Amino acid sequence: MRLSIGDNDFLDSFEHLWEKDIDENGTSKLNLFILNINANSFDYSCLVRNLRDPMIDYSVSRKIKEMYKQRPGTLAHEAQKKFKEYINNTGELGELLLYCFLETHLNAPKILSKLELKTSTSMYVHGADGIHMLKLKNGNYQLLFGESKTIADLTNAFRDAFTSIHDFKNEINKEGQEKSGINYEKSLVYANLDKEAFSEEEKEFLKKIIYPSRERDFEVDDAFGIFVGYEIELTEHDKKLPNSEFRAKVKEKVSEDVINRISYINRKIDEFKLYGHSFYIYVIPFTELDNNRKSIIKEIT
Repeated sequence: MRLSIGDNDFLDSFEHLWEKDIDENGTSKLNLFILNINANSFDYSCLVRNLRDPMIDYSVSRKIKEMYKQRPGTLAHEAQKKFKEYINNTGELGELLLYCFLETHLNAPKILSKLELKTSTSMYVHGADGIHMLKLKNGNYQLLFGESKTIADLTNAFRDAFTSIHDFKNEINKEGQEKSGINYEKSLVYANLDKEAFSEEEKEFLKKIIYPSRERDFEVDDAFGIFVGYEIELTEHDKKLPNSEFRAKVKEKVSEDVINRISYINRKIDEFKLYGHSFYIYVIPFTELDNNRKSIIKEIT
């Protein structure tokens, strides 16, 4: 199945500092990216430029994109309107960033986004932040459920992400609504495959991905994609450093921040007994997280 994003320009917004195994078996990965640095500041304008096209891919289905392929201006307008309405109710930039990383870095095609499944401002606010599919080297597949958190404190962001995953897996809904959780999510995806421009062959294949079938000659396991955006503080002294020293200091600081949380991540996996699942985690540090998140959303809508 093809990716919904047309190119990998999104990744040009960042420097990929490293990828590390979370577990001893190497089934879960932790990736640290930082925004490009220009004159001792994160280059948010570059990220904004490289989010405009993926915002369209995220907000509208392949079917809608196909309908408007000769009318790019109308397509952009429809996507912006849809994204703006959705984002005004959630304020969550992380879902879009997670979608971009799963498609461009992990090469895991979107099946359906949370925005596509959401039918009103009061429905479907507790589900996964998008559903993707990943083909493994051994020919088997993973069904990826997304979870994104943008919280200033990194530990709290990881805590909330894994708590949400635990509740999602165990179909715990703190709002008291009956329909929620991983099995309900699969039923929603199954029922909404027609929203995407999948061929009949692709639809039949995706149905086998979602639910077991005796005709299936591959295995499928549930996995999770996680995006975490957190806040780092830079002093006036830091900002006055020579450019090369500033870059080195920021990279050292954020690398230490994230490496020091690996043991915490494993503790949460143990606490919630999330064994058997693969986790693909993407972390980005922000300065003035709340202000820059709002500014990015405003710029792309």
